[in-house]
Amino acid sequence: MIKAAVFDTKPYDMPGLKKYSQQRGVELTFFDTRLTPGTASLAAGFDAVVPFVNDDLCAATVQKLAQQGVKLIALRCAGYNNLDVKAAYQRIHVLRVPGYSPNAVAEHAMAMLLTSVRRIHKAYNRTRDFNFSLAGLTGFDLRGRTVGVIGTGKIGRVFIDICRGFGMKVLAYDPYPAEGVPAEYVQLPELFSRSDIISLHCPLTADNHHLIGREAIAAMKKGVVIVNTSRGALIDAEALLEGIKQRKVGGACLDVYEEESDIFFEDNSGHILDDDTLARLISMPNVIITSHQAFLTEEALDNIADTTIDNIVSFFERGETKNEVCYRCESTDSCRRQRRERCF
Repeated sequence: MIKAAVFDTKPYDMPGLKKYSQQRGVELTFFDTRLTPGTASLAAGFDAVVPFVNDDLCAATVQKLAQQGVKLIALRCAGYNNLDVKAAYQRIHVLRVPGYSPNAVAEHAMAMLLTSVRRIHKAYNRTRDFNFSLAGLTGFDLRGRTVGVIGTGKIGRVFIDICRGFGMKVLAYDPYPAEGVPAEYVQLPELFSRSDIISLHCPLTADNHHLIGREAIAAMKKGVVIVNTSRGALIDAEALLEGIKQRKVGGACLDVYEEESDIFFEDNSGHILDDDTLARLISMPNVIITSHQAFLTEEALDNIADTTIDNIVSFFERGETKNEVCYRCESTDSCRRQRRERCF
């Protein structure tokens, strides 16, 4: 039987993973600790590990996993910016869940946006104290507003469809534009200058780290609302805080944060928050922060569990790696992954 260690486990992860692992003959062991160089020894004796977005898959972790005979890193997420892909190449295979529920993330982005622009969070807190005043709750219509969508993959395209349903004008930027997207593709400077709302739906790469920084914010409209349900490091949090204090940024809706790995997914309510930047962002009346929950729907959790277990079984029993994270593809013709073969 295939043995896999699941790291950074939460109660909502277990039902789906247990269901599909039992159906397909995979023995899972659950650890609530994150996978790091210091905890990698827990993976000894396992065929595979199943990490999540905030596990530390640096070169040291990858090396320890490989030395202990782990053959597969089966990410139960789409992003892999927390993984040293180069260190894994020729040492340990990596599979991911490329698309578990674009609707879940896109709908959460719109929910945060509506909450912000209609001041729903403030109204909720007021009415719980029996304060039914409307002072300070004036919002604005989304219809006719211009939204700039950065990243037009599956999630970005669903978000565009939602925005169009509200009657919004949609601008889009993607280094690899997709055909048939009902939006006007423009370059980033134009998107920044024309958009009333900017929503990020792109993976984190070396090229777009701190994509939203001081210069980008300076180029934006006064009162712009920024939404991020992708990766925290796409935004320079200090620059965002400055933009809010200067009244340049009218609102920020953040489901991710650059330094979230030791904070998000945990109950820190009884502790003093050491991250001053995050604490100041949370204190701002026009900032809404959720703890990386955009993916968290029943449908998404089921798809994540199904695909993760299928990746493990496909790798060990059929030698298939259709969802492999590939470090080196010299050309389309020579890419082994394109031929449904293992990358090495």
